Amino acid sequence: MRTSFLSTGGATALLLVVSLLCPSHLALARTTKGNHATRPNADDARLLPIHSPAGVKVKKAAGSSAEKPPTRYGMLLFPGFEMLDVFGPLEALQMLSRQHQMDLSLISTSMDAVTTRPRNPKGNPKNSTFFPTVVPTHTLDTASDVEVLIVPGGIGSRDNNLNSTIGYIAKTFPKLQYLITVCTGARLATQAGVLDGKKATTNKASWAETTALSTKVDWIGQARWVVDGKVWSSSGISAGIDVTLAFIEHIHDKATATTIANLMEYEWHQDSERDPFAAVFNVTQS
Repeated sequence: MRTSFLSTGGATALLLVVSLLCPSHLALARTTKGNHATRPNADDARLLPIHSPAGVKVKKAAGSSAEKPPTRYGMLLFPGFEMLDVFGPLEALQMLSRQHQMDLSLISTSMDAVTTRPRNPKGNPKNSTFFPTVVPTHTLDTASDVEVLIVPGGIGSRDNNLNSTIGYIAKTFPKLQYLITVCTGARLATQAGVLDGKKATTNKASWAETTALSTKVDWIGQARWVVDGKVWSSSGISAGIDVTLAFIEHIHDKATATTIANLMEYEWHQDSERDPFAAVFNVTQS
């Protein structure tokens, strides 16, 4: 059974409430002044570019990518994926897509809905039913033109039945412009062999288990995220938002990333080497 979130009669009223509570999603985009959000003039009700105030062009920031920004993104899905690993980065990228034409592929082994419920019963010790599902747009066989592949983590990343997903990462990697791993998504990239010889990080709560998969990876413990060539890897769960904002800064500019963070009302961790959870989980490697 699927639940409809909007009934025909209530859609207008709900949209009105959303527009009042979150105008940045429907009408007005805030502009950036320093690191704080400011409203555009009240007499301008148009959706303003999120990367700059009205009529002002922002030059490419020093250190930003000189190549054409990618437009085709893929997000891998598998049973037991971590929700924020997926929807944290997608929230930031969806905001970016309002100003730049972008395409998203939600990729899984089939077109069946993918649940956050892990296959292994040990991942659901209380036999809960609190597991949303996501419907893919592509299968591993049909998603062939991805430029940026995002690999989330979650309890399901420990599953032994992910050989086809791991194979897709290995096969697709040479053609990618960028690979982004979030949390224990680094497990799958490691098993695909694409992190060999590269610096990377992963979820600090699962540090020992994940890093034990390969000695060929230069694991960085004191890191919120790590960049090595076209590979971007983040620490656990919420760090996926930080690495995505840093990635947006890289392919566009800091003003764009800062404004997106402000619209999300998210305090962006901008220091990639500062990871307070390394100390929490006693990760000392650096």
